[in-house]
Amino acid sequence: MSKPSTTVPERLSARDRTTITVLLVSAFVVILNETIMNVALPRLMHEFDVSASAIQWLATAFMLTMAVVIPATGYLLTRFPIRTVFILAMGLFSAGTLLAGLAPGFEVLLAARVIQASGTAIMMPLLMTTILDLVPSHRRGAVMGNVSIVISVAPAIGPTLSGIILHSLSWRFMFLFVLPIAVIALILGSRLLPTTSERAASRLHIPSVLISIPAFGGLVYGLSGIGSVDAATQQLAIVALVVSLISLLAFVLLQLRLQRNDGALLDMRPFVYRQFTLSLSLMVMAMVALFGVIILLPMYLQNVRGLEVLNTGLLMLPGGLLMGLLAPFVGKLFDKVGARPLLIPGGMLLSAVLFGYTRLDENTSLVIIVGLHLLMSIALAFIFTPAFTAGLNPLPHSLHSHGSAMLSTLQQLGGAAGTALLIGVMTAGTLSAAEAGKDAIAAQASGFSNGFMVAAFVSLGIVVIAAFMAPAKKAKAEAALDNHELSSQGVH
Repeated sequence: MSKPSTTVPERLSARDRTTITVLLVSAFVVILNETIMNVALPRLMHEFDVSASAIQWLATAFMLTMAVVIPATGYLLTRFPIRTVFILAMGLFSAGTLLAGLAPGFEVLLAARVIQASGTAIMMPLLMTTILDLVPSHRRGAVMGNVSIVISVAPAIGPTLSGIILHSLSWRFMFLFVLPIAVIALILGSRLLPTTSERAASRLHIPSVLISIPAFGGLVYGLSGIGSVDAATQQLAIVALVVSLISLLAFVLLQLRLQRNDGALLDMRPFVYRQFTLSLSLMVMAMVALFGVIILLPMYLQNVRGLEVLNTGLLMLPGGLLMGLLAPFVGKLFDKVGARPLLIPGGMLLSAVLFGYTRLDENTSLVIIVGLHLLMSIALAFIFTPAFTAGLNPLPHSLHSHGSAMLSTLQQLGGAAGTALLIGVMTAGTLSAAEAGKDAIAAQASGFSNGFMVAAFVSLGIVVIAAFMAPAKKAKAEAALDNHELSSQGVH
């Protein structure tokens, strides 16, 4: 962080702007890597001569690693300076990317994905915590809007970019393309990011780390496998969920005891703040809907409409770009009017679009599909920035890192839950329609309609929760307490 100051400045210093810019670029690179892999799985299955269930571990292992590592970032961010944590995150990501690009076989590529995910897991909480520490609450919306660009545009570009690469080049270039950017960001960050700041002298609580592995990793694995058509995988997923819930209860109880002496791996005190709890619940619902659509819509376009991977990516690209363009505008609007006037219409529009998706069949015009996707992107732009900014704003400085870690953890869990839920509903709907006598294409269209219907009803919860969010004046008054604490501690 920057040198101590007695007041929270109205404008960021040049060094603070540089810090946030480097972190934004780095976060864009690591999130781009999350989605760039998905469309390459069929080719990699053929390349390494492995089964479909085996190749899926390239995605599953990535999510599992994220779920296990993210809870520990709260400790890392309170214990070490920004530069140290950044070097760890981008160093791991760069090493994993290099290893993936040179991987001689499937096992090495799988290990490389785990290393990549370890760095990715650290980056987003680091970015969010740094913004909370450097930017005064009344200006965070505008800066968080740039975070939304990272969150929305990078996943949208990933499949399109990988489709272009796979069309002409080896799959290895998916990693070799990203590597130079990651290395440059690592070099710049190691030179430009600050090293001096007040850090806690807490020790890493090993039992908490050990319990967090089955707690969060088991939850993601169970949610990922619960919708499988394979009976053995379903049974294993159920066992993983049971073990996860028991471990999660033990983890929370242990953290509640440890936080009395500020020794928790993941401090639970952010949940004392009503605005934080409401925002987190809303974000989980938004991630369920978003990840469901990210999975279902490309499957519909390819399986029902017969589009190629590249064309599917190009069709979904405008929506991601539109969300990115709107994000800074929505962030500035949040600073003026607060979260509720943005979240309620955003949630209503999202529900309307998802109900519109339930009408898709094998003959729906692609123009209508693109139009619905653009409307969904507008809705999500009005949800994401206000939700996580309003949730994190009231937290005091001492809980910034833990609040950011919780937000990132529940985003992953919401995404995994959304994927599992909607894929399961879609699969069951397809089988039911086929048994009723529909042909294969019509049966799949019916299954997708069922999946979108569930996502639409989940998204209605966003509107309900948004109605209970604090009005703008009250939210600003609560966040002002945080600024007062920052000023008294000499942090800006």
